[in-house]
Amino acid sequence: MSQVAPILREHCLRCHRPGNAKGDLSLATIQSLRENDFILDGDAANSHLLELITGSDDAPPQMPADGEPLSTGQVSIVRDWINQGSDWPDDFVVQHESKGGSDWWAFQPLRSLPTIDDDSNPTETIDQLIDESLKKQGLQRNPAADRKDLIRRATYDLIGLPPTVQEIQSFVNDPSPDAYAKLIDRLLASNHYGERWGRHWLDVVRFGESVGFERNNIIDNLWPFRDYVIRNINEDRPFDQLIREHLAGDVIDPDQPDTIIGSAFLVAGPYDNVNNQDAVQQAQIRANTLDEMIRATSEAFLGLTVGCARCHDHKFDPIKQQDYYAFFTSFAGMVHGTAPLASDEQQSKRAALIQPLEKQKREIEAKIAAQKQAVLERAEVNRDVYESRWTRPPVDRSGTTESFPAISAKFVRLICEAQDINPKSASGFRIDEFQIWSDEPKPRNVALASAGGKASGRARQIEDFPGAYGPQLTIDGETGARFMAVGSDLTIELGETTAINRVVFSSAMDEPDPGHNKFVFVADYRIETSLDGETWTEVANGDDRQPAQTANSPDGRVHREHRLAQLETTNDERAAIDDLQKQLGLINDSIRQIPTLPSAWVGTRSPELAKGPFHVFLGGSPQKPGDAVVPHSMHVFDHVANTNSHAQDFAYQLPADSAESQRRLELARWITNPANPLTPRVLANRVWQYHFGAGIVRTPSDFGYMGGQPSHPKLLDYLARQLQQHDWRLKPLHRMIMLSKTYQQSADYREAAASVDGQSQLLWRFPPRRLSAEEVRDTMLQVSGSWNRSIEPDIRVPDGGPGFRLYHYMQDNVSTYKPLDEHGRETYRRAVYHQNARASIVDLMTEFDQPDCAFSTPRRARTTTPLQALTMLNHQFTLDMSAALADRLKQESDQLDEQIQFAFQLCFGRSAESDEIQPCRDLILQHGLVAFCRTLFNTSELIYVQ
Repeated sequence: MSQVAPILREHCLRCHRPGNAKGDLSLATIQSLRENDFILDGDAANSHLLELITGSDDAPPQMPADGEPLSTGQVSIVRDWINQGSDWPDDFVVQHESKGGSDWWAFQPLRSLPTIDDDSNPTETIDQLIDESLKKQGLQRNPAADRKDLIRRATYDLIGLPPTVQEIQSFVNDPSPDAYAKLIDRLLASNHYGERWGRHWLDVVRFGESVGFERNNIIDNLWPFRDYVIRNINEDRPFDQLIREHLAGDVIDPDQPDTIIGSAFLVAGPYDNVNNQDAVQQAQIRANTLDEMIRATSEAFLGLTVGCARCHDHKFDPIKQQDYYAFFTSFAGMVHGTAPLASDEQQSKRAALIQPLEKQKREIEAKIAAQKQAVLERAEVNRDVYESRWTRPPVDRSGTTESFPAISAKFVRLICEAQDINPKSASGFRIDEFQIWSDEPKPRNVALASAGGKASGRARQIEDFPGAYGPQLTIDGETGARFMAVGSDLTIELGETTAINRVVFSSAMDEPDPGHNKFVFVADYRIETSLDGETWTEVANGDDRQPAQTANSPDGRVHREHRLAQLETTNDERAAIDDLQKQLGLINDSIRQIPTLPSAWVGTRSPELAKGPFHVFLGGSPQKPGDAVVPHSMHVFDHVANTNSHAQDFAYQLPADSAESQRRLELARWITNPANPLTPRVLANRVWQYHFGAGIVRTPSDFGYMGGQPSHPKLLDYLARQLQQHDWRLKPLHRMIMLSKTYQQSADYREAAASVDGQSQLLWRFPPRRLSAEEVRDTMLQVSGSWNRSIEPDIRVPDGGPGFRLYHYMQDNVSTYKPLDEHGRETYRRAVYHQNARASIVDLMTEFDQPDCAFSTPRRARTTTPLQALTMLNHQFTLDMSAALADRLKQESDQLDEQIQFAFQLCFGRSAESDEIQPCRDLILQHGLVAFCRTLFNTSELIYVQ
């Protein structure tokens, strides 16, 4: 069997495995082969398996269906195995082996670094580890950068904004040896630091403020999570605590809103809210929703593509399908949506105010219900009398006809007195066609627009498709689209006064399922005609029709009860009910005046969905449950628990009936366990990447076999250990990296070094970078003096709260995001506070590679396109900022040369060179100061950091 198993694994298992057993044959075990008579133990010549893999003189082998046939030697191995009795141990299963095993570098414990003195300066240690790699290639780092370049680099790195003229001058002129260290400390203490580094983390956790997929509705209350991230990064809270709160903040401190909001991470991604009614599709959509959470969690915190184990064991990393579904059990109870974000005290205070009102409300509602019930009971006594009047069939959504004596009319209107789904309402009905037939030997539908007809009536309106539900649809002669009324009438003006004798109206003509609730129709109605549109004559009504039948009331009970109540209620009873309704309205007004509890898109927890048992889904299909699964840690790390003396509690397994909250909390603790080598490595690598443009591992969310290997493995582990030793706080790690000579070196290009390491992966120079999309926009606001600082800049979240929009949002069944051509002053805020919606385009920032937040973006793309230049040159925002900068220059000085120098200092952090001044003068004199400012905004020097 040891020789047969590799053959089956390589050539057969991709098609014939559990969950993907083509021909109902799985080769994972012997059972299927024997049940289907593919092998006869001891008789290879008559075994169907041999026939399939050998073929004949006239035909090639039928199997493998894809790929090369088995070699003669492989066929002989299979033949001999069958002839020898087809030995197959009972517990043996053929399964794919991953390319990387548990010995893969990323799964090993963080190494100690014996070559580095534990007491050495951490900054010096970074340089020593970088120098090791440089020396092996015969390279050495660049000399230190110019101070002007250094302050611009550090300031953009830490706060995402250019340094001010005063800050540059102060730093350049500071002779103290710790001037640079003081600069770093000042920047790390700035509240703008959290805005810059919060944006990095929001990229990783795929933070987006719309649901994505087809409908893509906006989410207006997820911004507290964004502010939570910024606030906690500013305060330098331990990052392992943030990770735990991301997964289980509502469990860790259920009475603290500032902690609960952390778990909005789980629902910050896209999800399908179309609400498919098919049970199979519902199960698949639910599985997809949890898959998104699993992928986001494993990639953000562990740098592992656990999602690849959804359908089968991971083909490249040692991640079992059981591991994937252990994650699945942890998130099974999570549901996207809004929930209160309030402490117990806040909830208690509101309850004390609202409970007495709710009690009064229930009492009045009970009185109203009793009154109506008494009327219905009395009506039942007289039911036969009333029903005897209902002699005609009920309204028919496929087409209801009303005939009447011929009458001359210029106008015809339908007045809805009750619609069929909710007879208490006279609005909300649909009409797809309203036909008016002439009194002629050959009747004509004179209502048609093609015959001069005009339709009017209050309709549902949507911005992105005006008239989509308008009354004109009732006279276009086509079915499928329908008038959606928000009023109670539809009026048709004929092309000319005509004698008519019949109308036909419908809401579901030609529909295969006219009973569907989306085709709401009229139940009680009147048909009226007029010659002048002022005086009306009733020509027909539906009073004598039987009650309307609908999907939710196939026997017409709902409409019947409504009619009986209308007919039986006396004037005194109606007055009494009206009085109670007024009292109820006053109480509802009082309830509305009580402030609602704060809420946020933090998700809800469904005990029913969280209830097991859970199973592996064969082939990823919820319709094919496999082995049972319970919450547990990933098996690949079992060796860590066995080799790490501090990891006694690292591995875990919970019973199947464990609480949903316990599952998430245990997973969060496992991910941040000190013995877990991946989490600190992944986080340290992300910090390094955002400083140098590329991580030590260049695939920051994939540390597996298909990802990159570390360019400096010792350095990566050293940084991860430093992170842990500083209680998972990022600011010490920033300080350590930025005080190194590696970080402070110049970005100068050296051809000889580039011939060895063209991408500077070994960091012989500081890698220049282009500003991110947000930095480009923020820089233009900053240097032009346009930044709207309406909120005090010294609070924990400088400009938090609901975000601003650079698009116009329109919603119907789906959402539309139309980019704004003009950006008002209310948008002059830092770009991190923009309400980023999935699949929306935001001109300048989209062009400069702001990612679509439909997915995690662990590393942004950096493209160079003509649209970037065109947008920077011509967009109204650029023109507005150019005008604002010109005004700022005029306020600073009325001397042309001084204006030029000030502009260079603001934009580039330096003075203009002597050979630059004259061309600038010529440009200003010929085209004006605004054109000069516009030119500066379009320079590479503005948007590149050296």
